[in-house]
Amino acid sequence: MNVIIVGGGPAGLRAALRARELGAAVTLIESDRLGGICFNKGPAPARTLARAARLRHDAADFAKFGLRGDVPKVDIQAVIANANRVAAYANDDLHLTDLVRQAGVEVIDHAGPAHFVAPLALGLADGRRLLADRIILAVGGSPRKLPIPGHELALSFDDLWSLTELPTRIVVVGGSATGCQIASILADLGVQVVLLESEERLIPRSDIALSQGLEVGFVERGIRVLTGARSREIKVKNGGLSLVYEQDAREQRLDSDAVLLAVGWPANVPALHLEAAGIETQGPYIKVDRLLRTNVPEVFAAGDSNGISMLVQSAALQGVVAAENAVRGPHRVYNPRAVATGSFTLPEYASVGLTEEEARASHDCIVEVVQYSHLPRAIIDGRTDGLSKLIVDRETRVLLGAHVLGSYSAEVIQVAAACMAAEMDVQQIAELELAFPTITEAIGIAARRCVSALGLEHPEWNGSFADAALIGDRNSIASGPG
Repeated sequence: MNVIIVGGGPAGLRAALRARELGAAVTLIESDRLGGICFNKGPAPARTLARAARLRHDAADFAKFGLRGDVPKVDIQAVIANANRVAAYANDDLHLTDLVRQAGVEVIDHAGPAHFVAPLALGLADGRRLLADRIILAVGGSPRKLPIPGHELALSFDDLWSLTELPTRIVVVGGSATGCQIASILADLGVQVVLLESEERLIPRSDIALSQGLEVGFVERGIRVLTGARSREIKVKNGGLSLVYEQDAREQRLDSDAVLLAVGWPANVPALHLEAAGIETQGPYIKVDRLLRTNVPEVFAAGDSNGISMLVQSAALQGVVAAENAVRGPHRVYNPRAVATGSFTLPEYASVGLTEEEARASHDCIVEVVQYSHLPRAIIDGRTDGLSKLIVDRETRVLLGAHVLGSYSAEVIQVAAACMAAEMDVQQIAELELAFPTITEAIGIAARRCVSALGLEHPEWNGSFADAALIGDRNSIASGPG
């Protein structure tokens, strides 16, 4: 069987390697270099920018720990160069393309966009035509353009990597994950930031506790947050830009040096010429069923191209599912159980499972929130403005959702996700012997609170003064070896 995969990001790479493991002849087509947005322009380099921003922010705490020193100045060209170094790591240091070829996959990289010329035939920019028994589309996505006058004056996520100087002021339009991360990074690099979100709260699909906590944290750091604000037009004004927006039925303006749009991530489908294959779309994405199969049975779509879950980890698993269904025949359903998400804003936030609102709509549940004000690691770090929330089904006692805000959230959530995937009883979670002192302890404390709320015999208090948060409203703090 001959399988062609279009797109060399996480979904395409995993699909190619899995299809080859299953014995298929595999050709992987990538318009640029392997790694996709994930390595080349997305999470990896973006987290590198966030790391630089966090280091500068943490310098403000020097005096608290008895240290002396000034907040570092920002050399944005050097910061971007370091991020681009990380972006190049997969190919320049890991030699990703060579590794994939050594696995027996034919790689056609720097090929430009591939396009359908028939249901199972693809054309390349150099005129080549490739035929396949099965095709997996993993073409990823790109920043959405806001359909307002003057949108061409704005920056996009892609423009971050060519910055030569930082603006003094910037307006970031879009308060979901990407917009919040960009706003947070730029604020920590010393830029005056205004963040606009059209919905009534930031990260509107997240648990409301995270939305509220994130906004409080942003405002305390000097980011101006405007929610329920819809952008109407971008104009040139006095050598800078003016954003016209509407809030509370009133038209208002923001003057700034730059405007950056982070308002969505549609799939890269236009260049595919899907109409030549008769493949259906759903909005800006390729329509698939639970097997990740398009309406053309021999063609599958994985990752950002189908719009199911715009996450690297989801794309990778979808690539495996699509490959197995393409080679072995349709049998494996993509059924995500515990997808952990995390953002490297300041404060960080992360989630897995249902929000409190979603859980209460369909379950009789218990919700427990542990604030970080009594958490030893948070006190040690001077970062007590965080929380961990667990949502547990009262009848089955399994974890329905977990949401954390504060330091190391993207790491803490992995424990909750593993517990959820294993369908652990909340009492089992409460009995986990988690390392001390860590932020992750809050998961155990919240679990013990749930056990108490359920009227179960809860495990012995572990002697850590972190567990003071569990003992009703008492403010006792115990000492112990941890």
